[in-house]
Amino acid sequence: MKIAAAFNYLFGSFFNKKNIRITHSLNFLFRKREIDRNYMDHIRLATLELISAEINSKNIPGAVAELGVYKGKFARYINQYFPDRKLYLFDTFEGFSKADISTEIQQGFSSGEQNFSNTSVDEVLSRMPFREQCIIKQGYFPQSSEGIEEEFVFVSIDTDLYDPIYNGLCYFYPRLLKGGYIFIHDYNNDAYKGAKQAVEKFCAENGINKVPLPDSCGTAVLCK
Repeated sequence: MKIAAAFNYLFGSFFNKKNIRITHSLNFLFRKREIDRNYMDHIRLATLELISAEINSKNIPGAVAELGVYKGKFARYINQYFPDRKLYLFDTFEGFSKADISTEIQQGFSSGEQNFSNTSVDEVLSRMPFREQCIIKQGYFPQSSEGIEEEFVFVSIDTDLYDPIYNGLCYFYPRLLKGGYIFIHDYNNDAYKGAKQAVEKFCAENGINKVPLPDSCGTAVLCK
């Protein structure tokens, strides 16, 4: 604690300009926690660990999922923290769709120019510690969800763009069990303003509250 305080006193102004915070976290929670120090978004990952511990301790049933997997770097931890549950991985594995990019540009949300096509199913599965639990659903969402009859206890939505985020919430929230959670990445990311718009619209339509996290891209959390 004293070392962290000293660093903040000496270098606090520099760290603040870089949006880096050195702070304490759960000093008096004594159970062992597995937080990968190589994952460079501690708040997002640590919150996932806390939520998984809560869900698992209450024996809440249900599958888990991620919509917008890219290379599977966050899905890996969903798989790790929920080792006994089916993990549905939804992605085109080809990057953004042209239709979704068109909406982004027309609404002035973003340029949609980032390229997320440099991934593959094999690359994603190679990162999974319990790959036998993973179910790949490749294709455009929500069509890629056809035939799935599941209820979910945790879902990560990380598709960046307005349409797939809104469609993801419309699909997953009604299928979310009581005690379950949804993470929506980029909620407070001004480079993808459609993310917040999609969450705000869905929450207003359904009378749902949310909790914003101060993680790297500003995740919003919905719970039931």
